[in-house]
Amino acid sequence: MYSVKDPQTTAAEPTFTLLIFTLNEIEGCKTILPQVDRSLFTQILVVDAGSTDGTPAWCREQGFEVYTQNRTGLRNAYLEVLPHVKSDYLIAFSPDGNSLAEKLPELVEKLKEGYDMVIVSRYLDGAKSDDDDVVTAFGNWMFTRLVNRLHRGRYTDVMVMYRGLRTSLMRDLRLDDPDERLTKWTGKIFFATMGNEPLMSARASRAGYKVAEIAGDEPPRIGGKAKLKVFRWGAATLAQFLLEVFIPPGRYRSR
Repeated sequence: MYSVKDPQTTAAEPTFTLLIFTLNEIEGCKTILPQVDRSLFTQILVVDAGSTDGTPAWCREQGFEVYTQNRTGLRNAYLEVLPHVKSDYLIAFSPDGNSLAEKLPELVEKLKEGYDMVIVSRYLDGAKSDDDDVVTAFGNWMFTRLVNRLHRGRYTDVMVMYRGLRTSLMRDLRLDDPDERLTKWTGKIFFATMGNEPLMSARASRAGYKVAEIAGDEPPRIGGKAKLKVFRWGAATLAQFLLEVFIPPGRYRSR
């Protein structure tokens, strides 16, 4: 169960949790996290996947709450930390330099306008990614157009982690279920756990949720290494997007 307040007692101002996902990001954390305006959030959770470079200890020293994953992978990070989220909205943030802390106030304000999900797009209104290479740039372009064509989207960026959403949307989109068969079989076939972000994008659009984008550059990462297994993960994502075509949109409305 989510720790979201009863609608009859929730204050007029919505509450926000910042989820900071880490795996050996000590250099990025020291550079980026001091830039985060903590006053925007009622809760900040560092979700660590087993760093060995001192990231969790440093974060605790700075006053951040740290949750250590039992299983690696970003999908598992969401699954494990969701029961600990206490706010109406959550924002996913990477401290490796790819996510601009200066966009957080704008993202919070946009969510307050009543959107179910707001994406910080790397390709909207002149924004750019300095972290893309030829392969990832093509993949981002292709998958975005697939979601727009197959799932009635109007996105410029369906893949990026940096986004905010209603906490309950994770349940509505069935992204809180570790045993969901629709995504399990693609993972087994391609030996890759599909990320939540493309599924959020496709399912939210398909089910008619209110979504928006704001423009935000993606600077080069600071330290560490990219964790994406591009080809296996891309194949699983493509298969999942095609499978979702046959799923009734009503499956992804409030349960």
